[in-house]
Amino acid sequence: MKKRDELTKDAPEIAEGGLSRRRFMGAAAMAGVAGAAGLGTAVMSREAFAAASEEARNKFAIHPGELDEYYGFWSGGQSGEVRVLGVPSMRELMRIPVFNLDGATGWGLTNESKDVLGHDNKVHNGDSHHPHISMTDGRYDGKYLFINDKANSRVARIRLDIMKCDKITTIPNVQAIHGLRCQKVPHTKYVFCNAEFTIPHPNDGSDFSMEDSYTMFNAVDAETMEVAWQVIVDGNLDNTDADFTGKYFASTCYNSEKALDLAGTMRNDRDWAVVFNVPRIEQAIKNGNFKTLGDSKVPVVDGRHGSELTRYIPVPKNPHGLNTSPDGKYFIANGKLSPTCTVIAIDKLDDLFAGKLKDERDVVVAEPELGLGPLHTTYDGRGNAYTTLFIDSQVCKWNVADAIRHYNGEKVNYIRQKLDVHYQPGHNHASLTETRDADGKWLVVLSKFSKDRFLPVGPLHPENDQLIDISGEEMKLVHDGPAFAEPHDCILVRRDQIKTKKIWERNDPFFASAREQAEKDGVTLEMDNKIIRDGNKVRVYMTSVAPAYGTTEFKVKQGDEVTVYITNLDMVEDVTHGFCMVNHGVAMEISPQQTSSVTFVADQPGVHWYYCNWFCHALHMEMRGRMLVEPA
Repeated sequence: MKKRDELTKDAPEIAEGGLSRRRFMGAAAMAGVAGAAGLGTAVMSREAFAAASEEARNKFAIHPGELDEYYGFWSGGQSGEVRVLGVPSMRELMRIPVFNLDGATGWGLTNESKDVLGHDNKVHNGDSHHPHISMTDGRYDGKYLFINDKANSRVARIRLDIMKCDKITTIPNVQAIHGLRCQKVPHTKYVFCNAEFTIPHPNDGSDFSMEDSYTMFNAVDAETMEVAWQVIVDGNLDNTDADFTGKYFASTCYNSEKALDLAGTMRNDRDWAVVFNVPRIEQAIKNGNFKTLGDSKVPVVDGRHGSELTRYIPVPKNPHGLNTSPDGKYFIANGKLSPTCTVIAIDKLDDLFAGKLKDERDVVVAEPELGLGPLHTTYDGRGNAYTTLFIDSQVCKWNVADAIRHYNGEKVNYIRQKLDVHYQPGHNHASLTETRDADGKWLVVLSKFSKDRFLPVGPLHPENDQLIDISGEEMKLVHDGPAFAEPHDCILVRRDQIKTKKIWERNDPFFASAREQAEKDGVTLEMDNKIIRDGNKVRVYMTSVAPAYGTTEFKVKQGDEVTVYITNLDMVEDVTHGFCMVNHGVAMEISPQQTSSVTFVADQPGVHWYYCNWFCHALHMEMRGRMLVEPA
């Protein structure tokens, strides 16, 4: 890519005005498309472009003391976490550790987090992709956020009232959980997730031929977080989404060739969008028409070609994203290796399952050509769709109704605008787009490459999350935001839809195990500072009120297993305490009215200081104590 001075050496007026040639030409192309669509005929002037951009930036600006209109939940990609941003400011508010270790909060170190991760957990990484929020009647209810771990075939649940993960489930019989979405109506009974890679069954090393291997579509009970059932499919599943009746789920599915090599997965001209009939699957299981695999007790039904539980709709090869329109009318599958998207009419699916249609393709009502590398589509609630074009490094705005008219033979231009983004965009997401309430205000584009957009930081570049104003006829790029470790996807939720606690409730189930142990030891967490000795196990209970611990010294023997329980008695929000035992790899946070605990072995004789590692008071530095370890 040319440097800025090379781009502008023949056009100093562009360089002086702070407008790169790429952006200037992008504006001209945008105006040209607008003219073709009947929005205007003249190329947008430099002054008009600058004025439009300034207007959009003013809407994006959130001044000190002001609150954002939306919560944005970003997957943390290879970090294994979930990130919380304010939108439109794009300010990062919080990082929620999920599949990863986090030294700041003690996630993966505390007993409470190990209750979630598993006390025998040997997996310290995650690859989080798709964050999605539970719904009631097709609207966010703010109760849970779910996120997948592709690396280790897991699904996690985050309680949004406390912004902490409270359940993690490993999906049996499969590898690599990728696409994930919530059932939208009448409420989120199930979280549906796709396993991508095919494996033989049993996968015990007795058969490496892969001739009878398969993967599965999985339903997780949103409340218990247990796997409710699994559906065997042909091909490799990718992304998924739900309708607004609770009846149908659809998933993109590639590798109809059942190939094991790259070239082989692209031989066929078409792969599929697979539609799952949820009531039929539930009835089959109720009737006992299922099997189980290995040690798992999860019911497994066969949804391969010929099954009454599924339908395989041919779409251009290697489809990727699949997104439901907010009016509930369409599934749209994105082509990836085709310049097209496939629009599937949901109201035709009943006839498809009833055998009233001659061909699965009869449910396709449009297949607009948008550009190179369409990956994901989002919506503004006004009939327009926005599709990322990975190869073209653009977002294409197009009208769904006009695309259908064009598919039926009318000469109509369905493309409204194309906007350059930087560079190679993957997921995109518009405000409230996957609910009935899509409001068409903001669009976030998650670009995979960022070369020349930020200060150089070495060979590993950040990603680039870009914010686009879509409230008017024209898209306007207003913000670049560097992000680390490839946030894969995000969602935007109105701030009134999330109700968070300001301080913990004392009987919160998140620290139920600590309360249970305290009751066995005759300890009241909110009052007592006691040391319980049980052989070589020592339990230290202490309270904390800024700036002091209730226990400032305790003595153990070398080799003792020590568990420290701390209850923060402060009632003022934002007065978080910490506990860090020096040179022991132990640290945790304890927010107001929370109890946290951590277990470690006191294997070093001598004096060992512990201190508060979350700033809490003017005398924060004095908040400390000593562990005295007697030699064995």
